[in-house]
Amino acid sequence: MVKVMRVLGIETSCDETGIAVYDQKVGLLANQLYSQVKLHANYGGVVPELASRDHIRKIVPLIQAALKESKLSSADINGVAYTAGPGLVGALLVGATIGRALAFAWKVPAIPVHHMEGHLLAPMLEDHPPGFPFVALLVSGGHTQLISVMGIGKYELLGESIDDAAGEAFDKTAKLLGIDYPGGAILSKIAQQGKADRFIFPRPMTDRPGLDFSFSGLKTFAANTVRANNNEHQTCADIARAFEDAVIDTLAIKCKRALKQTGFRNLVMGGGVSANHALRTKMSVIMKKCNINVFYARPEFCTDNGAMIAYAGMVRFKSDANQELTIVVRPRWSLEDLNPVESI
Repeated sequence: MVKVMRVLGIETSCDETGIAVYDQKVGLLANQLYSQVKLHANYGGVVPELASRDHIRKIVPLIQAALKESKLSSADINGVAYTAGPGLVGALLVGATIGRALAFAWKVPAIPVHHMEGHLLAPMLEDHPPGFPFVALLVSGGHTQLISVMGIGKYELLGESIDDAAGEAFDKTAKLLGIDYPGGAILSKIAQQGKADRFIFPRPMTDRPGLDFSFSGLKTFAANTVRANNNEHQTCADIARAFEDAVIDTLAIKCKRALKQTGFRNLVMGGGVSANHALRTKMSVIMKKCNINVFYARPEFCTDNGAMIAYAGMVRFKSDANQELTIVVRPRWSLEDLNPVESI
């Protein structure tokens, strides 16, 4: 029986290489992250082959740095968790191969982790984690989902985007405004200078029942608005504000519906877009009026990172630990396919 469990987490699903060490009793001991933003900026988006090659180049030095930061050696690690999906298949294979190889060499279990479960559980890294059950809003560059969470591994998909994810729509709209990739975060900063009442964008799919999202039409509306107006800074700021307000209102309306449908009193926000300051502020105000508790991770744990994978790996250490040498990744993988974990 392992008295103190320490898990090394490896995240390589897209364009961030994240390595972390999580101790079951102490908490996070190390968190190393390398972003490929500059590498892909010249191409206006992530180039999968370049992402895979850069993961190969950076992953071993980051593992060494994480062990040094945590003041541990390989003998102190009880399990190696790695992102097995969803994500870019080449990038996933880098982390999975390294994870399996280290686990074999160190004679410890290798633990495949679902990337979105990592985001969903990221708020558990904070001092005041949410209790079950809760509704999870997962918003990132690749996903926009509402999940009913009864416990770890007990997930029911309530709604998702039928086209562009919220983060993808942010980046595409930013490009329309002449903002370099990745422009979503910069668009949000510009929106702070925008006038709220100059442009009014639609709140897609809020005038009908259901919990699915659609942001493709909102992006098209933004494109038409950009073409019909000048490109002065204030105009760009006003368009950015109108777009961001529309996305946030849409997310809030759908969250309220999901909470009413489930009867839950807790809302968890995860994924890169959940770091958006305007989203956090507005959601907190709205949910406070409804007597709903809102939880989210600190910004550095909202984007892709090794800490959330190490934590999720620790949680699944007993139930899903697998020492087979087979390397399997799943570019597409539903949260509903995961096995439940009865206790941590």
